[in-house]
Amino acid sequence: MEHKKIFQLVEKMAKTADCEVFAVGGFVRDVLLGRGMDELKDIDFVVVGSGLEFAKKFSDSLSEEVGSLVEFPDFDTARYVFKDEQGEVDFEIEFAGARAESYRSESRKPIVEAADLEKDLSRRDFTVNAMAVPVKILAGKKKITAELISEKIVDPFCGVEDLTRKILRTPLDADITFSDDPLRMLRAARFAAKLEFRIHPETIVAMKRNAERLKIISAERINEELFKLLATQKPSIGLKILHDNDVLAEFLPEVSVLDGVEEVHGYNHKNNLDHTFKVVDNIAVSGGSALLCFAGLLHDIGKTDTKKFMPGRGWTFDMHEHLGKKLAAIICRRLRLSTAQARYVLKLVRWHQQPIALMDEGVTDSAVRRLIVNLGEDLRDLLILCRSDITTGNEMKLKKRLANYDYLSRRIDEVIEADKLRAFQSPFRGDEIMEQCGLRPGPTVGKIKKALEEAILDGKIKNDYEEAKKYFLEIKDNYLKNANDWEKIN
Repeated sequence: MEHKKIFQLVEKMAKTADCEVFAVGGFVRDVLLGRGMDELKDIDFVVVGSGLEFAKKFSDSLSEEVGSLVEFPDFDTARYVFKDEQGEVDFEIEFAGARAESYRSESRKPIVEAADLEKDLSRRDFTVNAMAVPVKILAGKKKITAELISEKIVDPFCGVEDLTRKILRTPLDADITFSDDPLRMLRAARFAAKLEFRIHPETIVAMKRNAERLKIISAERINEELFKLLATQKPSIGLKILHDNDVLAEFLPEVSVLDGVEEVHGYNHKNNLDHTFKVVDNIAVSGGSALLCFAGLLHDIGKTDTKKFMPGRGWTFDMHEHLGKKLAAIICRRLRLSTAQARYVLKLVRWHQQPIALMDEGVTDSAVRRLIVNLGEDLRDLLILCRSDITTGNEMKLKKRLANYDYLSRRIDEVIEADKLRAFQSPFRGDEIMEQCGLRPGPTVGKIKKALEEAILDGKIKNDYEEAKKYFLEIKDNYLKNANDWEKIN
């Protein structure tokens, strides 16, 4: 549904209900920044009255095919979800009654009471999000522009001025704002990265003072806000803010401890935290997902405990990818990632050194096959991570290393095409092995099948049914003599 049409429907309902309704928050901010309306996927409204009751009446005025209402009665709030022709979420609007909030020290869940519009705006995170525009202005015939909004904007905390100065500042005392809802510290970092704004000095100092308050926030909410930050064009802006002000250490201490450089006999290593942040930015520039950026954030966390100075070699981090995988598993559980997300992250952390080692040893067909099979559909993302892992400032080294990955990518395509390994498994299947050997399902069948697959990966035989069968006939007796009696049918 078009934005103008939504505003007209809301204004019509406001007249019927005889109440004032305002568009607030990110919508107002983004229009003032000149962002296109096509980019908007949600709009927040404040109702001077009951937001929930207004939302119910709004929903009743539309057919069920248009969308559906999700209610949050404890907060006098409801979200209306518009659907597209396929029934998928197309656009969301939220109605909330103008309210004041108070907090208990051990919880970020507010105690809510009705209030006027200015009181409602004062509880918001930053001044640039604490501006409102009457819906009746937006529902008119004029095109929605920054100039139109500026004529009737409600801006009690100088949000327009802060937008112009590109500053993030809390409407009220920053210590109160962050203590009440510590998640706002992560939001500050995210908006700094997304908008490329500076955070006001008093607001920054309050972040550092209140970092430990993040303990009252659920892992799910931290996860959600972190991934929004990782989805920005330059996540390092926000990540550095979180680290410098002790917030990152509250939920990702394994990343924070990467900071620093040691020196032995005049030899030092690069700052692994600075390197990590550059890797994450490189992934973002490459179009990688927020989840891939998260894998990039964790890819070197094993370096802290594997760091050694070896005479003749210098600083080493041997096997850091294996320890990193174990630490990443702990972090994924801590931040409540799904099983599929965790499996993906752990795989990339574990294998991110393999392409480098492969190129050092020589890009043989066998080595490429193993990489393809071990990574499966995540291989392309691994290569994005590996390319992003090159953060040298030496143009010659950068060019050479990227050229190596170009070559590896071509070899991968060649092997996939030649061996048809996209869904690799032995062409001589388990049921045929059992029939030929007179075996029940059991470990011996699995061992024979694995031996066939290893032979294909090692290049001993082609990924071909007849060759696999011939090789099976050559090796089967070695396995059958060790089969358990219960596996044998006769």
